[in-house]
Amino acid sequence: MNKTGSVIGISGPVVRAAINFPVRMFEIVHAGRESLLGEVIRIRSGAADIQVYEETSGMRVGEPVVFSGELLSVELGPGLLGSVLDGIGRPLARLREEGIYIGRGANIGTLDESREWNFSPQAGLGDTIRPGETLGTLPEGTRILHKVLLPPNSLPGRIDWIAPPGEMKLREPVCRFEDGREITLSHRWEVRRSRPFASRLPFNRPLMTGQRILDTLFPMALGGAAVIPGGFGTGKTVTQQSLAKWCNADVIVYIGCGERGNEMTEVLEEFPTLMDPYHNIPLMERMVLVANTSNMPVAAREASIYLGMTIAEFYRDMGYAVAIMADSTSRWAEALREIGGRLEEMPGEEGYPAYLGTRLAQYYERAGRITTLGKAGQEGSISVINAVSPPGGDFSEPVTQSSLRLSGTFWALDKSLAQQRHFPAINWQNSYTLYDESLAGMFAEKLGEEWSRLRLFLSETLSQEKSLLELVQLVGRDGLSEQDKWTLNLSELFRVVYLQQNAFDNIDAFCSLAKMKGLLETLRALDVFVSERLKEGLIFEQFSEIPLRAGLLRLRGTPDTDFPEFAARWLDETKESLDRIEVVVR
Repeated sequence: MNKTGSVIGISGPVVRAAINFPVRMFEIVHAGRESLLGEVIRIRSGAADIQVYEETSGMRVGEPVVFSGELLSVELGPGLLGSVLDGIGRPLARLREEGIYIGRGANIGTLDESREWNFSPQAGLGDTIRPGETLGTLPEGTRILHKVLLPPNSLPGRIDWIAPPGEMKLREPVCRFEDGREITLSHRWEVRRSRPFASRLPFNRPLMTGQRILDTLFPMALGGAAVIPGGFGTGKTVTQQSLAKWCNADVIVYIGCGERGNEMTEVLEEFPTLMDPYHNIPLMERMVLVANTSNMPVAAREASIYLGMTIAEFYRDMGYAVAIMADSTSRWAEALREIGGRLEEMPGEEGYPAYLGTRLAQYYERAGRITTLGKAGQEGSISVINAVSPPGGDFSEPVTQSSLRLSGTFWALDKSLAQQRHFPAINWQNSYTLYDESLAGMFAEKLGEEWSRLRLFLSETLSQEKSLLELVQLVGRDGLSEQDKWTLNLSELFRVVYLQQNAFDNIDAFCSLAKMKGLLETLRALDVFVSERLKEGLIFEQFSEIPLRAGLLRLRGTPDTDFPEFAARWLDETKESLDRIEVVVR
């Protein structure tokens, strides 16, 4: 039952309302004569502070505030995939029909009630259905099979009637239980409350990204959490967009959380034109975009990541692997800081609220690889990849440090690498992963035991480069041994050929595991050839004119099907060139 208070104070998006009745924390309200959507964030004796998700300009003291008694929730059902939502779940495409600007107080449902879906029942009369079990299915796009589940907050029931196969709308019942309850294609769920599951599973399967430096040196587990911190211009957004395009998750939820409008525009324009590399279908068929740019109401930014996580949990419960890209959690934390300042809360480090770490933990802990509810016990997962924008690239600031404590993978972006046009600008010395040991068995099964030795060869060469460069500063490059000169050259080839990747090249934008292994084997074979000739007395300058880099770059741009043949031919030609060089007697 709705209850009405009145506005007694306004401070930006925070409105204080006088009340003489009980209200709930995070209860949804409609503030002012324009019914602006908001939620209760603090309750005092006789007053409630409300975070309004829209601009409050023009609101006056004395205007009514209607309390709904419900918490912020989103409608979950078919039609989410391919949609673009604002921070509180309103579809931007349908809002645009009313004008190019979002009207104040606009209240449009997340899902299209007029659209029909081809429902196929999977349960029968007399079946007892428990929460999380499948009532029927319907196609959502050309590949995703949408499973109509009994919502987790429902009681078990025995089916008295179930809809026959055919077209039906969102609000039409798909089944009726013996106790009279009717289940429809959609249901509502509070965004701040995690959806239940049966059990958690270990992190023993990788989230493949198609990015060589990530999959080789710093792999991420399916259901794990990764942080991508970096200063302005280091390529956070492009890296996340590449991950959204190429990772092997079934469903992608991309949250533009407080980023610049031109970056979000690029996403909205580019993604509908992209094809899924795994199934040759439009990429948007397995994506949900949540757009809350920096010029949109700051309060809605705080809600946007909970909205995205709830949508991810919905598809996880169907047994799909979901990946969330949030760009960026720093902007979300800034929204918390602004709201906290207006509430006159005691600030913590750098002005962020003292509960910053707790809020981040509540978000990260909803990720994971799980067994779903119901007797079928399917496997589902949510992998979280969050960008962080530390001011000045300072990784010691609170948002980055709080995120590090909660994540298992740290992909550190480096300003100096970005200035050298080395992309992705991930610093291989500062980055790390905690999933190495748990994923080792899967990589060994798929790529053989040789893969771990190839990774070690890569990491050791890069480590040697650092110590050799320090030595060069003392004695100069001419003071190095011939083998050390080659090691420096080899590490440069690793950086240019292997660690760098062109996100705008049709072939190089995505690299399969087989091709990664082939490239590493090629580089190791080259190292063996050169080292043998150096032992015979050859000096480094004698073969420095051989175009090794150009040949390897051409090899990198070779399609997967042709790579083994081209690699073998290039190695043979290079070995012949090395063998033709005669040892100079000194």
